[in-house]
Amino acid sequence: MTLAYSFICLLLSLLLILVQATGRNDSICPKSFSCGENLTDLSFPFSLSTQPDCGIISISGCDAKSFPIIQLLPGGDWYYVLGKNNSSVWLSDPKLQMTLTQHKCQAFNNNFSLPNSPSISFTMLTLYNFFKCNSTSNNTPNITQKKNDTFAGYKMYNGCEGFSIYYKRLGDDKVKDIRADNLPDNCSLIRLPIHSLSSDGDLFHLLGPEVLVEWELSDDCYQCHYSGGQCQTDITNNFRCHKDANTTRRSMMGLILAAVFGGVGLVMITCLVVYLILRYKKRKFSPSRFLSTKKFSDIFKHDFEGGSIFFGVPVFSYSELEEATNDFNSSRVLGDGGFGTVYYGKLKDGREVAVKRLYEHNCKRMEQFVNEIEILTRLRHNNLVTLYGCTSSRSRELLLVYEYILNGTLADHLHGRRAKQRSLAWPIRMNIAVETAGALAYLHASDVIHCDVKTNNILLDHNFSVKVADFGISRLFPNDVSHISTAPRGTPGYIDPKYHECYQLTSKSDVYSFGVVLVELISSMPAVDMNRHNQEINLANFAINKIVKCAFNELINPSLGFDSDTKIWEMTTSVAELAFLCLQTDRDMRPTMVEVLDTLKEIQTSEFDDEKKAKVVAAPPFPESEDILLLKQVKSLPSPNFVTDKWITCYDINNTK
Repeated sequence: MTLAYSFICLLLSLLLILVQATGRNDSICPKSFSCGENLTDLSFPFSLSTQPDCGIISISGCDAKSFPIIQLLPGGDWYYVLGKNNSSVWLSDPKLQMTLTQHKCQAFNNNFSLPNSPSISFTMLTLYNFFKCNSTSNNTPNITQKKNDTFAGYKMYNGCEGFSIYYKRLGDDKVKDIRADNLPDNCSLIRLPIHSLSSDGDLFHLLGPEVLVEWELSDDCYQCHYSGGQCQTDITNNFRCHKDANTTRRSMMGLILAAVFGGVGLVMITCLVVYLILRYKKRKFSPSRFLSTKKFSDIFKHDFEGGSIFFGVPVFSYSELEEATNDFNSSRVLGDGGFGTVYYGKLKDGREVAVKRLYEHNCKRMEQFVNEIEILTRLRHNNLVTLYGCTSSRSRELLLVYEYILNGTLADHLHGRRAKQRSLAWPIRMNIAVETAGALAYLHASDVIHCDVKTNNILLDHNFSVKVADFGISRLFPNDVSHISTAPRGTPGYIDPKYHECYQLTSKSDVYSFGVVLVELISSMPAVDMNRHNQEINLANFAINKIVKCAFNELINPSLGFDSDTKIWEMTTSVAELAFLCLQTDRDMRPTMVEVLDTLKEIQTSEFDDEKKAKVVAAPPFPESEDILLLKQVKSLPSPNFVTDKWITCYDINNTK
C-alpha cells in the first residue's frame, strides 16, 4: 500500500497548490455557514462580521444566548435577527424597542425605514399606516372640518404632546383608506411595524419592534459576485464591482495548473486503479476480507440506492420513480409546496402514487426528508397520509412516495378550481372538520406538532375522507417540555400570532391554525387573499371581527343553505364560535384538540343543545356597542371541560335589552 499512499499524497499536494493559486474569496469564504441554532444554510449575501468581504449583510453574535445581530449594509444599524426563510428575515429593532418601552410617543417621530444600495434592496412587509397630525394654534374651522372628514371612522390617540395619531381599527372594513397626497396640511403618513394582527384596541398594543424584511440582489451585484468580484458602492452611490489586480493572473495560473494537474492526475489515477485491481485479485478469496466486507455492507444496508429498507420504509431507485412519473413531466404535477413539487406516478406493480420531489439536496432538505419519514413511520391513523417509501439519501434527488389521494386538496374544493365545478355540501364539510380534528388530536397524543396545518395539506379521497399530509416541518414534542423553540415556520394566514413573539411552538399552535381551517370551511374564503379589502386580507382577523359582532351572515357562505335550514344555521354558527375560541391570541384561552374534537362531534350529532352550547366569547379586540361590552364581561374557559359549561350566546345578549 506504500505506492498507493504516495500517489494519494502527491494528488493532494497538487490539489492544494491549485486551490492556493486560484483561490480568491472561495478559499476563505464558506459556501454556506450557520449562526446559532436557528440560522442555518446561510450563504451570500450573508457573511460573518469577521469576514466582511464575503458578503453584504453581516451577522454577529452567533454564540450569544439571545438572538444574533445583523447589519444590513456596512456602516448601518444593527438589528436582532429572529429567523430566516428563503429571501426574507425577521428582524427586531432594539432602538424602536427601547423607544416603545420608555418614550412611546417618540416612535412617531419618523417612518420606520431600512437602507438600500445599488447592490441590494430591502422591502418591509409588516408595516402599518398611521397618520400624525400636529396640534397648531392656527387651526381654522376649515382645517378642522377637513381633518374630521378625512379621518371619519378612524380611531384617534391624543395621549402624545403636540400631535394626535389617527389609525384604522384592524378588521374594520367599512372605513376607507386614505392616500398620502390627500392629507390635511398639518398631517403626515407614518409607517411603523405592527406587533400582531390582533389587538384590544390600544394603539401601543399594535406596535412592536419586529418586522419581516425581504431582500433582492440587483442584477449587477449578482453577475459581479458570481464572476468573482465584490459588490461595492462608490462615493457617488453608484454600483461598483471590485476585482483585485491579481484576479486575472490567478485565474490564468489556475487554468494552467488545472491542465497540468488533469494530465498528471489522469496518469496517476490510472496507475492507482491498476494497482488496486492487482491487490483485489490477490485478496479476492481471503476469508477475513469477505467478513469485513459483509460487516461494512450491514452497516449501510438501510441506505443504498436500490436497497430495500431505509428508516423502516421501502427504498425506490431514482430511475424507477423517474419512469413512474414520465421523467417528472410537468403534466403530472399535482401541486407545489414550500419545499418541493408533487407529481402523479404509477409504479410497475400498478399502484398509483404521489411523488414529492424536494427542491434541493442539502442539509436542510435532508433534515426535512428524514424528519417526515421518521414521523410517518411511527404513526398509524386512518386520516393521515400513508408513506409508501423514499429514495436513498444518497440518491441524486430526495424523493418521497405517498399513496395517491384522488380528490385533491381541501383548499381546491373550497376556493380553488374544483370549487367552481361543485361546492361541498355542509355535511361533507362537517365530516372533514371532525376527521381533521381527530387526526390532529392523534398527533398531539403521539407527541407530534404538525406546524403547518392548512387546507392545502388536507387531502380528500374519493369518499371525501380526510388525509392530513406534509410533515416536513413537523416536530416531535416530548411530553416533559412545555414548548419547542424554532426558527419561523408555517404558512402566512395560519401562523399562531404568539409565535412571532417568542418563536415557541406548542400544540396550541396547531389549534390556532385549525381555527383558520374551520373558518375556511364555513366561509369558503382563503386564509390570505391580497385581492380582498385591506382589512380582510387576513381571514382570521376578518372572522374574529364578524363573530364578535354576531354578524354570521356576513361570514358564512350562503351556498351552504343556512338561510333556509335552521339545523345548518345552528351548526355553522356553532362551528364559527368554536373557531373563535381556537383563534384566541392567548394560548391558554384556546381549547385542546381533544376538546375541539369532542365539541365538533357534538355539533355533528346535534347534541349541542342550549344547555351544552358552549359559546364562550373572549374579550373582543374592539368593543363598540352595548352588545360587545356585555360580551366582554363573559369569563372565557372557566374550566378545561368547557363544553359542559353554560355559554352566553348572541341570542341571550339580544334578549337582555
